[in-house]
Amino acid sequence: MNDVKITAAIRTALEASLKGLVQKIDKVQIGNIEQFPYGWGTAGKGRSVWRILEELITQNLQMYGKDFGMAKLTMPDSEVGVYDFEIHLEGFTHPVFVNVKSAVEGGRTNKDDISKARGLLKFYEENPTHELFISTISLRFNPDMSVSLVDVVVMPTAWLPDLYVNPSNNANLQSSKYKNIANATVRTNEEFIAELKVAVDVADIKKINRHRINISTYINNVNV
Repeated sequence: MNDVKITAAIRTALEASLKGLVQKIDKVQIGNIEQFPYGWGTAGKGRSVWRILEELITQNLQMYGKDFGMAKLTMPDSEVGVYDFEIHLEGFTHPVFVNVKSAVEGGRTNKDDISKARGLLKFYEENPTHELFISTISLRFNPDMSVSLVDVVVMPTAWLPDLYVNPSNNANLQSSKYKNIANATVRTNEEFIAELKVAVDVADIKKINRHRINISTYINNVNV
């Protein structure tokens, strides 16, 4: 079982390190007003520029991570895993696994995908003491067609307060409260696994019931 006091200490250190890195990066120029005479239009969304920013953050971690107490950056073998990179923080022996998200500053609160629920179960069951965090970077879309990296909030995945597994969306774990550490529910990894298993079971039952309703509706329509 992991120690929640260690989790809390790592969270604080990781957030401070990533805030320092984000402040160094500051902003990225995507274009200019001559190229975009009507501004951002419908492109002023995190997903529009996130792949570029993701690469930017990765390269800056590789180049400058040590300046902010982060070392030994390791990328996962697959791009569809539950974390984006693994690092080691100064002062801690535990490897730290980070899932990076983006959020538009002042944007609406929605239920967003976190990770595949079964992927998370596998990760924690195989590595019960590993520390996995969600790092949310706030973005600001500026009138000069630059994007500012404004802030970072780090939430332990095991501390997510709202555990909802979407039965219609590849059994993704979703949360609307991961951007605010004040919302956190402090848990051990073991406690998180137990609650997530319940959420997965509920999603599976909902999915089965929907299939039954669809089949029943189809049969009734055929017999009309």
